[in-house]
Amino acid sequence: MPEGPEIRRAALRIGKVLNGKETRSVAFSQPHLQRFNNALSGETVMAVSSRGKAMLTHFSNELTLYSHNQLYGRWYVVKRDKLPATGRTLRVAIHTETHSALLYSASDIEVLTPEQLPLQKYLAKLGPDALDEGVVWRDVLNRLLSKQFYKRSLAALYLDQAFVAGIGNYLRSEILHSAGLHPFDRPCDLTRAQLGALSRATLDLTRQSLATAGITNSLARVALLKRNGLTRSRYRFVVFDRQGEACYRCAKPIERVEVSSRRLYLCRSCQPSVKPA
Repeated sequence: MPEGPEIRRAALRIGKVLNGKETRSVAFSQPHLQRFNNALSGETVMAVSSRGKAMLTHFSNELTLYSHNQLYGRWYVVKRDKLPATGRTLRVAIHTETHSALLYSASDIEVLTPEQLPLQKYLAKLGPDALDEGVVWRDVLNRLLSKQFYKRSLAALYLDQAFVAGIGNYLRSEILHSAGLHPFDRPCDLTRAQLGALSRATLDLTRQSLATAGITNSLARVALLKRNGLTRSRYRFVVFDRQGEACYRCAKPIERVEVSSRRLYLCRSCQPSVKPA
């Protein structure tokens, strides 16, 4: 599933061709949304933004297209009438005079009024977005210290969008390793210094992922690995998807564990539990 940085990058890419442009046509394939075809056709796209893993396309008539890619959804930006070669199912098509923004495969799609937007079930539960410039590390620290989250495992907490929005599976593993924390420890088990390091890593790695199209490894290390001929899939992460490979810090093998049917990667040497064995 795309995480917050991937959706924000998609929003920026789509915004470049839609922002300020009048739509020549908007079409939905889902029957319950087809009544909005005429309502949005001929309107100007005011902005394309993201919140967590959702994309929001705002129109001049104050309606907002909400979409969540879920596991398989994907946005394409193409020249007008140049459909991509894909076997996916087209769900939304936004056409301007020169370009088209096309959403395939996703089904979590709504058109919302200004009153409905903050009440939308996914958006209403979101915590602060790690990609928003106004969010600082102390905001994350306050979440970690709050009664709502203080006694939950980090493994569970870092997939809860109510805690911090936009973090998913790969960012969870990378953030916890960067902070040197075991996924089954809880904020209440940690020192203030550990919580501060975790708060900073939460924002730093999420924002690095946005800037680098998903790379959370040290950029200096990435440059070295690229010179050694490694492909992107091998230099992108520090621990995620590196089961059995040597940890960059201590050379011990990276382990994979399953948590609620979701994979998580860690180095037990660099991420020891603070709880007694």
